[in-house]
Amino acid sequence: LMRGRGWRGVHRARTVRTTVPDAAHSRAPDLVRRDFKAERPGQLHVADFTYVPLDGGGSGYTAFVIDVFAGLIAGWECSLSKQTAFVGKAIRQAAGLRARQGHPISPAAIHHSDAGSQYTSVRFAETLLLAGLTGSVGSVGDAYDNALAETTIGLYKTECVRAGSPFRTGPIRTLADLEEATSAWVAWYNTERLMHRLG
Repeated sequence: LMRGRGWRGVHRARTVRTTVPDAAHSRAPDLVRRDFKAERPGQLHVADFTYVPLDGGGSGYTAFVIDVFAGLIAGWECSLSKQTAFVGKAIRQAAGLRARQGHPISPAAIHHSDAGSQYTSVRFAETLLLAGLTGSVGSVGDAYDNALAETTIGLYKTECVRAGSPFRTGPIRTLADLEEATSAWVAWYNTERLMHRLG
């Protein structure tokens, strides 16, 4: 049917490595163990970031913090650098949003990520401490240990930043272009997208 109409599926290709562990950083234990369930908002957050090829060359990066309870993207941040600061900003956004919504992060809340150096640095540990989150890190080189964040990033790349996406108003050449497309997609994702976990 697709071939007859000249349609083809969207292919996901990963060519830029974003998860680079740093052997010098100590890592938090894996407190999630692939059990991506939460009984209330703010109980468990998962996080990751991805690269976005910029039209004209180079890459941008987008970090996400997802509240597992309903799959809500509670925080996100775009950057032209993959240094630790931008993933910390996504955490602060998530903590601020949940507080404004009446679901402040509790002292028992967990923040789960992969073993990338951005998520295992001392600076990031301080960000978690200030937000009231307990760190959790999956094993190195195993996407299943952060599957919910990986799935959300896959949807972002397929639905938001690919060529022809309805969330793009033109080429993504600058940080502002990337932020504009991401903002539109996150608003749609959080308020209109059908979510199987919510029925």
